[in-house]
Amino acid sequence: MRLYLYFRIAGAIILGWLGWALSAPLWTAWNLNAPLWNSELNAYRLIPTILGAVIGAVIFPHVTIEPFVAGRRVLRRAPTSDLVAGLVGLIAAGIIAVIANGPLSQLPGYFGRLLPIGVFVLLGWIFVELSIARKDELLALISRRREPREGRAGQRDRDQQPRPSILMDTSAIIDGRIADISQTGFIFGELVIPQFVLQELQHIADSSDALRRNRGRRGLDMLNKLQKESQVPIRIMDVEAEGATDVDGKLVVVAKKTQAAILTNDFNLNRVAELQGVKVLNINELANAVKSVVLPGEEMTVEIIQEGKEVGQGVGYLDDGTMIVVENGRRHMNSSVDIVVTRVLQTVAGRMIFAHPKNGSEPPASR
Repeated sequence: MRLYLYFRIAGAIILGWLGWALSAPLWTAWNLNAPLWNSELNAYRLIPTILGAVIGAVIFPHVTIEPFVAGRRVLRRAPTSDLVAGLVGLIAAGIIAVIANGPLSQLPGYFGRLLPIGVFVLLGWIFVELSIARKDELLALISRRREPREGRAGQRDRDQQPRPSILMDTSAIIDGRIADISQTGFIFGELVIPQFVLQELQHIADSSDALRRNRGRRGLDMLNKLQKESQVPIRIMDVEAEGATDVDGKLVVVAKKTQAAILTNDFNLNRVAELQGVKVLNINELANAVKSVVLPGEEMTVEIIQEGKEVGQGVGYLDDGTMIVVENGRRHMNSSVDIVVTRVLQTVAGRMIFAHPKNGSEPPASR
Protein backbone atom coordinates (compact mmCIF):
# COMPACT_ATOMS: atom_id res chain seq x y z
CA MET A 1 0.00 0.00 0.00
CA ARG A 2 1.14 3.54 -0.78
CA LEU A 3 0.27 4.66 2.76
CA TYR A 4 2.71 2.10 4.17
CA LEU A 5 5.43 3.42 1.86
CA TYR A 6 4.88 7.00 3.05
CA PHE A 7 5.06 5.93 6.70
CA ARG A 8 8.22 3.90 6.06
CA ILE A 9 9.88 6.96 4.51
CA ALA A 10 8.72 9.12 7.44
CA GLY A 11 10.00 6.56 9.95
CA ALA A 12 13.38 6.35 8.20
CA ILE A 13 13.71 10.17 8.24
CA ILE A 14 12.66 10.56 11.90
CA LEU A 15 14.78 7.76 13.39
CA GLY A 16 17.69 8.53 11.05
CA TRP A 17 17.68 12.12 12.25
CA LEU A 18 17.52 10.94 15.88
CA GLY A 19 20.52 8.68 15.25
CA TRP A 20 22.49 11.57 13.76
CA ALA A 21 21.47 13.97 16.57
CA LEU A 22 22.25 11.59 19.43
CA SER A 23 25.54 10.35 18.03
CA ALA A 24 27.39 13.62 18.81
CA PRO A 25 26.62 13.64 22.58
CA LEU A 26 27.47 9.95 22.76
CA TRP A 27 30.78 10.60 20.99
CA THR A 28 31.60 13.40 23.38
CA ALA A 29 30.75 11.25 26.40
CA TRP A 30 33.00 8.43 25.22
CA ASN A 31 35.85 10.66 24.00
CA LEU A 32 36.05 13.53 26.46
CA ASN A 33 39.27 14.97 25.01
CA ALA A 34 38.32 14.59 21.35
CA PRO A 35 37.19 17.67 19.40
CA LEU A 36 33.48 17.85 18.64
CA TRP A 37 33.91 18.15 14.89
CA ASN A 38 36.36 15.94 13.06
CA SER A 39 36.35 13.39 10.26
CA GLU A 40 36.38 10.47 12.68
CA LEU A 41 33.20 11.77 14.37
CA ASN A 42 31.44 12.27 11.05
CA ALA A 43 32.25 8.70 10.01
CA TYR A 44 31.07 7.45 13.39
CA ARG A 45 27.76 9.35 13.10
CA LEU A 46 26.87 7.53 9.88
CA ILE A 47 26.47 4.23 11.75
CA PRO A 48 23.60 5.25 14.13
CA THR A 49 22.05 7.36 11.36
CA ILE A 50 21.81 4.45 8.92
CA LEU A 51 20.79 2.05 11.67
CA GLY A 52 18.03 4.43 12.83
CA ALA A 53 16.78 4.91 9.27
CA VAL A 54 16.56 1.14 8.68
CA ILE A 55 14.78 0.51 11.99
CA GLY A 56 12.36 3.39 11.33
CA ALA A 57 11.51 2.11 7.84
CA VAL A 58 10.82 -1.38 9.19
CA ILE A 59 8.86 -0.76 12.37
CA PHE A 60 7.23 2.66 11.90
CA PRO A 61 4.10 1.39 10.02
CA HIS A 62 3.64 -1.36 12.62
CA VAL A 63 3.57 1.09 15.53
CA THR A 64 1.42 3.71 13.78
CA ILE A 65 -0.91 2.37 11.06
CA GLU A 66 -1.64 -1.11 12.39
CA PRO A 67 -2.60 -0.04 15.96
CA PHE A 68 -4.86 2.65 14.46
CA VAL A 69 -6.56 0.15 12.11
CA ALA A 70 -6.96 -2.41 14.90
CA GLY A 71 -8.42 0.21 17.24
CA ARG A 72 -10.84 1.41 14.58
CA ARG A 73 -11.96 -2.18 13.93
CA VAL A 74 -12.60 -2.74 17.64
CA LEU A 75 -14.57 0.50 17.94
CA ARG A 76 -16.72 -0.37 14.91
CA ARG A 77 -17.58 -3.82 16.25
CA ALA A 78 -18.12 -2.76 19.86
CA PRO A 79 -21.78 -2.38 20.93
CA THR A 80 -22.97 1.16 21.54
CA SER A 81 -23.67 0.32 25.18
CA ASP A 82 -19.99 -0.65 25.68
CA LEU A 83 -18.80 2.60 24.11
CA VAL A 84 -21.11 4.72 26.27
CA ALA A 85 -20.12 2.84 29.44
CA GLY A 86 -16.41 3.12 28.58
CA LEU A 87 -16.74 6.86 27.95
CA VAL A 88 -18.47 7.33 31.30
CA GLY A 89 -15.70 5.41 33.06
CA LEU A 90 -12.99 7.41 31.27
CA ILE A 91 -14.63 10.72 32.29
CA ALA A 92 -14.85 9.57 35.91
CA ALA A 93 -11.18 8.54 35.86
CA GLY A 94 -10.22 11.92 34.39
CA ILE A 95 -12.07 13.81 37.11
CA ILE A 96 -10.35 11.82 39.88
CA ALA A 97 -6.95 12.17 38.17
CA VAL A 98 -7.37 15.96 37.95
CA ILE A 99 -8.20 16.11 41.67
CA ALA A 100 -5.16 13.97 42.51
CA ASN A 101 -2.86 15.92 40.17
CA GLY A 102 -2.40 18.77 42.68
CA PRO A 103 -0.70 16.85 45.50
CA LEU A 104 1.06 14.40 43.16
CA SER A 105 2.67 17.17 41.11
CA GLN A 106 4.33 18.51 44.27
CA LEU A 107 6.51 15.43 44.57
CA PRO A 108 10.21 16.01 43.76
CA GLY A 109 11.91 15.19 40.46
CA TYR A 110 10.47 12.76 37.97
CA PHE A 111 7.85 11.56 40.47
CA GLY A 112 6.00 14.87 40.25
CA ARG A 113 5.99 14.77 36.44
CA LEU A 114 5.35 11.09 35.70
CA LEU A 115 3.20 9.92 38.61
CA PRO A 116 0.07 11.98 37.63
CA ILE A 117 0.20 10.48 34.14
CA GLY A 118 0.59 6.95 35.52
CA VAL A 119 -2.32 7.48 37.94
CA PHE A 120 -4.58 8.67 35.10
CA VAL A 121 -3.69 5.67 32.91
CA LEU A 122 -4.26 3.23 35.79
CA LEU A 123 -7.56 4.84 36.84
CA GLY A 124 -8.71 5.00 33.22
CA TRP A 125 -8.10 1.29 32.71
CA ILE A 126 -9.82 0.34 35.99
CA PHE A 127 -12.86 2.58 35.48
CA VAL A 128 -13.36 1.62 31.82
CA GLU A 129 -13.22 -2.11 32.67
CA LEU A 130 -15.57 -1.61 35.62
CA SER A 131 -18.04 0.48 33.60
CA ILE A 132 -18.23 -2.03 30.75
CA ALA A 133 -18.64 -4.94 33.20
CA ARG A 134 -21.52 -3.16 34.96
CA LYS A 135 -22.92 -1.39 31.91
CA ASP A 136 -26.47 -2.70 32.33
CA GLU A 137 -26.81 -1.26 35.84
CA LEU A 138 -25.05 1.96 34.78
CA LEU A 139 -27.27 2.58 31.75
CA ALA A 140 -30.39 1.73 33.77
CA LEU A 141 -29.33 4.28 36.41
CA ILE A 142 -28.73 6.96 33.76
CA SER A 143 -32.07 6.26 32.06
CA ARG A 144 -33.94 6.49 35.38
CA ARG A 145 -32.31 9.82 36.19
CA ARG A 146 -33.23 11.23 32.79
CA GLU A 147 -36.80 9.98 32.91
CA PRO A 148 -39.25 12.93 32.71
CA ARG A 149 -41.41 13.81 35.70
CA GLU A 150 -45.18 13.43 35.69
CA GLY A 151 -47.13 16.59 34.98
CA ARG A 152 -49.16 16.53 38.20
CA ALA A 153 -47.53 17.85 41.35
CA GLY A 154 -46.70 15.32 44.01
CA GLN A 155 -46.92 12.37 41.62
CA ARG A 156 -43.97 10.02 41.64
CA ASP A 157 -41.76 9.36 38.64
CA ARG A 158 -43.04 6.59 36.47
CA ASP A 159 -41.29 3.30 37.05
CA GLN A 160 -39.22 2.41 34.09
CA GLN A 161 -38.97 -1.34 33.83
CA PRO A 162 -36.01 -2.71 31.89
CA ARG A 163 -36.87 -4.42 28.65
CA PRO A 164 -37.22 -8.17 29.14
CA SER A 165 -34.59 -10.24 27.37
CA ILE A 166 -35.59 -12.95 24.91
CA LEU A 167 -32.88 -15.48 24.02
CA MET A 168 -33.17 -16.72 20.45
CA ASP A 169 -32.53 -20.35 19.58
CA THR A 170 -30.97 -21.41 16.29
CA SER A 171 -34.25 -22.97 15.11
CA ALA A 172 -36.14 -19.70 15.64
CA ILE A 173 -33.55 -17.74 13.65
CA ILE A 174 -33.57 -20.21 10.74
CA ASP A 175 -37.39 -20.34 10.77
CA GLY A 176 -37.44 -16.65 9.89
CA ARG A 177 -40.99 -15.83 11.00
CA ILE A 178 -39.65 -13.85 13.95
CA ALA A 179 -38.41 -11.20 11.48
CA ASP A 180 -42.03 -10.54 10.41
CA ILE A 181 -43.40 -10.84 13.94
CA SER A 182 -40.91 -8.30 15.30
CA GLN A 183 -42.15 -5.70 12.81
CA THR A 184 -45.72 -5.94 14.06
CA GLY A 185 -44.87 -4.58 17.51
CA PHE A 186 -46.23 -7.59 19.42
CA ILE A 187 -42.79 -8.39 20.87
CA PHE A 188 -41.84 -6.11 23.74
CA GLY A 189 -38.30 -6.63 24.87
CA GLU A 190 -34.80 -7.16 23.60
CA LEU A 191 -33.93 -10.03 21.28
CA VAL A 192 -30.62 -11.50 22.42
CA ILE A 193 -28.49 -13.88 20.37
CA PRO A 194 -25.86 -15.61 22.56
CA GLN A 195 -22.44 -15.95 20.98
CA PHE A 196 -22.61 -19.76 21.11
CA VAL A 197 -25.89 -19.71 19.10
CA LEU A 198 -24.23 -17.53 16.46
CA GLN A 199 -21.28 -19.93 16.36
CA GLU A 200 -23.62 -22.89 15.85
CA LEU A 201 -25.36 -20.99 13.04
CA GLN A 202 -22.02 -20.33 11.35
CA HIS A 203 -21.07 -24.00 11.79
CA ILE A 204 -24.31 -25.06 10.08
CA ALA A 205 -23.70 -22.57 7.25
CA ASP A 206 -20.24 -24.13 6.69
CA SER A 207 -21.57 -27.70 6.67
CA SER A 208 -20.67 -30.02 3.81
CA ASP A 209 -24.32 -31.14 3.63
CA ALA A 210 -26.18 -28.93 1.12
CA LEU A 211 -29.45 -28.89 3.07
CA ARG A 212 -27.79 -27.92 6.37
CA ARG A 213 -25.64 -25.36 4.59
CA ASN A 214 -28.70 -23.71 3.03
CA ARG A 215 -30.47 -23.67 6.38
CA GLY A 216 -27.47 -22.04 8.03
CA ARG A 217 -27.18 -19.40 5.34
CA ARG A 218 -30.90 -18.70 5.59
CA GLY A 219 -30.45 -18.21 9.33
CA LEU A 220 -27.61 -15.72 8.78
CA ASP A 221 -29.75 -13.84 6.24
CA MET A 222 -32.66 -13.72 8.70
CA LEU A 223 -30.35 -12.44 11.42
CA ASN A 224 -29.08 -9.71 9.12
CA LYS A 225 -32.68 -8.78 8.26
CA LEU A 226 -33.57 -8.64 11.95
CA GLN A 227 -30.68 -6.28 12.71
CA LYS A 228 -31.72 -3.93 9.89
CA GLU A 229 -35.53 -3.99 10.07
CA SER A 230 -36.61 -5.16 13.52
CA GLN A 231 -38.68 -2.79 15.65
CA VAL A 232 -37.11 -4.19 18.84
CA PRO A 233 -33.44 -4.01 19.91
CA ILE A 234 -31.14 -6.82 18.76
CA ARG A 235 -28.05 -7.68 20.77
CA ILE A 236 -25.36 -10.35 20.42
CA MET A 237 -24.25 -11.39 23.91
CA ASP A 238 -20.95 -13.04 24.76
CA VAL A 239 -21.74 -15.08 27.87
CA GLU A 240 -20.41 -18.24 29.46
CA ALA A 241 -22.73 -21.11 30.42
CA GLU A 242 -20.94 -23.17 33.04
CA GLY A 243 -21.92 -26.80 33.43
CA ALA A 244 -23.47 -27.17 29.94
CA THR A 245 -21.91 -28.53 26.77
CA ASP A 246 -24.69 -28.49 24.14
CA VAL A 247 -26.40 -25.36 22.83
CA ASP A 248 -29.82 -26.22 24.32
CA GLY A 249 -28.32 -26.73 27.77
CA LYS A 250 -26.38 -23.47 27.52
CA LEU A 251 -29.55 -21.59 26.56
CA VAL A 252 -31.39 -22.91 29.61
CA VAL A 253 -28.46 -22.04 31.91
CA VAL A 254 -28.17 -18.50 30.52
CA ALA A 255 -31.95 -17.99 30.64
CA LYS A 256 -32.06 -18.97 34.32
CA LYS A 257 -29.03 -16.81 35.07
CA THR A 258 -30.41 -13.68 33.34
CA GLN A 259 -34.11 -14.40 34.01
CA ALA A 260 -34.79 -14.29 30.28
CA ALA A 261 -37.26 -16.15 28.09
CA ILE A 262 -36.27 -18.51 25.26
CA LEU A 263 -37.65 -18.13 21.73
CA THR A 264 -37.58 -21.46 19.90
CA ASN A 265 -39.35 -23.93 17.62
CA ASP A 266 -37.58 -26.94 19.12
CA PHE A 267 -40.08 -29.21 20.88
CA ASN A 268 -37.46 -30.89 23.09
CA LEU A 269 -35.91 -27.59 24.17
CA ASN A 270 -39.40 -26.31 24.90
CA ARG A 271 -40.14 -29.15 27.30
CA VAL A 272 -36.71 -29.11 29.01
CA ALA A 273 -36.89 -25.36 29.59
CA GLU A 274 -40.42 -25.54 31.00
CA LEU A 275 -39.38 -28.31 33.39
CA GLN A 276 -36.64 -26.03 34.76
CA GLY A 277 -38.97 -23.07 35.17
CA VAL A 278 -37.79 -21.07 32.14
CA LYS A 279 -40.40 -19.18 30.14
CA VAL A 280 -40.58 -20.36 26.53
CA LEU A 281 -41.98 -18.51 23.51
CA ASN A 282 -42.80 -21.06 20.80
CA ILE A 283 -43.50 -19.63 17.35
CA ASN A 284 -45.40 -22.75 16.27
CA GLU A 285 -47.76 -22.41 19.23
CA LEU A 286 -48.19 -18.73 18.39
CA ALA A 287 -49.05 -19.60 14.79
CA ASN A 288 -51.68 -22.10 15.94
CA ALA A 289 -53.11 -19.63 18.43
CA VAL A 290 -53.71 -16.90 15.85
CA LYS A 291 -55.41 -19.13 13.31
CA SER A 292 -59.01 -18.36 12.47
CA VAL A 293 -61.57 -19.59 14.99
CA VAL A 294 -64.17 -21.73 13.22
CA LEU A 295 -67.25 -23.15 14.92
CA PRO A 296 -69.46 -26.06 13.86
CA GLY A 297 -72.36 -24.82 11.74
CA GLU A 298 -70.37 -21.90 10.30
CA GLU A 299 -70.59 -21.40 6.55
CA MET A 300 -67.71 -20.42 4.27
CA THR A 301 -66.34 -20.80 0.78
CA VAL A 302 -63.26 -22.86 0.05
CA GLU A 303 -61.43 -24.08 -3.04
CA ILE A 304 -60.95 -27.84 -3.30
CA ILE A 305 -57.40 -28.45 -4.53
CA GLN A 306 -56.74 -32.14 -3.84
CA GLU A 307 -58.34 -35.46 -2.95
CA GLY A 308 -58.74 -36.64 0.61
CA LYS A 309 -57.70 -39.98 2.11
CA GLU A 310 -61.25 -41.34 2.21
CA VAL A 311 -63.40 -42.00 -0.83
CA GLY A 312 -65.12 -38.88 -2.12
CA GLN A 313 -63.31 -36.47 0.16
CA GLY A 314 -61.84 -33.19 -1.07
CA VAL A 315 -59.26 -31.04 0.70
CA GLY A 316 -58.88 -27.27 0.77
CA TYR A 317 -57.01 -24.75 2.90
CA LEU A 318 -57.80 -21.47 4.58
CA ASP A 319 -55.53 -18.45 4.11
CA ASP A 320 -53.69 -19.27 7.36
CA GLY A 321 -52.91 -22.82 6.18
CA THR A 322 -55.63 -24.64 8.14
CA MET A 323 -56.69 -27.85 6.37
CA ILE A 324 -60.38 -28.35 5.56
CA VAL A 325 -61.60 -31.86 4.72
CA VAL A 326 -64.88 -31.70 2.77
CA GLU A 327 -67.03 -34.82 2.61
CA ASN A 328 -68.22 -35.50 -0.95
CA GLY A 329 -65.97 -32.67 -2.04
CA ARG A 330 -64.00 -34.60 -4.61
CA ARG A 331 -66.53 -33.76 -7.33
CA HIS A 332 -65.77 -30.07 -6.74
CA MET A 333 -62.09 -30.53 -7.52
CA ASN A 334 -60.29 -27.30 -8.61
CA SER A 335 -63.34 -25.18 -7.94
CA SER A 336 -64.79 -23.15 -5.09
CA VAL A 337 -67.71 -24.51 -3.11
CA ASP A 338 -69.88 -23.27 -0.24
CA ILE A 339 -69.47 -25.52 2.79
CA VAL A 340 -70.85 -25.95 6.31
CA VAL A 341 -68.44 -26.82 9.13
CA THR A 342 -69.35 -30.01 10.98
CA ARG A 343 -66.52 -30.32 13.49
CA VAL A 344 -63.08 -28.93 14.38
CA LEU A 345 -60.26 -31.24 15.45
CA GLN A 346 -57.08 -30.04 17.20
CA THR A 347 -54.12 -32.35 16.54
CA VAL A 348 -50.41 -32.26 17.29
CA ALA A 349 -49.77 -31.17 13.70
CA GLY A 350 -52.31 -28.35 13.95
CA ARG A 351 -56.01 -27.72 13.51
CA MET A 352 -58.21 -29.63 11.05
CA ILE A 353 -61.71 -28.67 9.97
CA PHE A 354 -64.31 -31.14 8.67
CA ALA A 355 -67.24 -29.93 6.56
CA HIS A 356 -69.71 -30.90 3.86
CA PRO A 357 -71.05 -29.00 0.85
CA LYS A 358 -73.90 -26.62 1.64
CA ASN A 359 -77.29 -27.85 0.39
CA GLY A 360 -75.63 -30.52 -1.73
CA SER A 361 -73.84 -27.94 -3.89
CA GLU A 362 -73.15 -29.09 -7.41
CA PRO A 363 -69.85 -28.37 -9.10
CA PRO A 364 -69.92 -25.47 -11.57
CA ALA A 365 -70.35 -26.28 -15.22
CA SER A 366 -67.06 -26.72 -17.05
CA ARG A 367 -66.09 -23.89 -19.36
